[in-house]
Amino acid sequence: MIVKAQAKYVRMAPQKVRLVAGVVRGLDLSLAINKLAIIRKRAVTPVLKLLNSAKASAVNNYNLSPENLFVKEIRVDDGPTLFRWMPKAHGRATTIRKRTSQISLVLAEKVESKSNKTNKKTKIKTDVRKENIAKEEIVEAVENTEKAGKQATVPAKSIKNKAIFKDPAQRFNKDTKKAKGVFRKMFRRKSGE
Repeated sequence: MIVKAQAKYVRMAPQKVRLVAGVVRGLDLSLAINKLAIIRKRAVTPVLKLLNSAKASAVNNYNLSPENLFVKEIRVDDGPTLFRWMPKAHGRATTIRKRTSQISLVLAEKVESKSNKTNKKTKIKTDVRKENIAKEEIVEAVENTEKAGKQATVPAKSIKNKAIFKDPAQRFNKDTKKAKGVFRKMFRRKSGE
């Protein structure tokens, strides 16, 4: 499993950030963090923050152990350049280019863990089954209440804001004020009232 993280618009020249990024490329995660702690460059701060962010993402979102991770890829690209002006002699002005960087980081596992080898197809099938069972339960509940002679009420959570109607004409019933107002506006506009 791989974990990706990005830092965009870092206010530092990419050439300066690449010097620090080259140090940690291919290292274990803990070793990379320790190496950055002893380097005295300003570019260490954004790279270290990005490493810690990717580590936290791997632990919290994917349940990966940080001891099993290494820096597979780290890339520093140019971001947008900010142009500023400096006054010079004889009324001239020269540009000052304030460059930005975009850092991309990919962490990977040294040994792939067994818990992350889940089959996506089986997961999708179980989700579809659960959804079908929920729909059947709702329809069954509506039918049972109609047989008892009561008005059918279906909880909003179970249908996720989608109304189930046996007859499509019930959608445009005069009892629903929202639909009535929308259609009134629409037809008024078209007919020119």
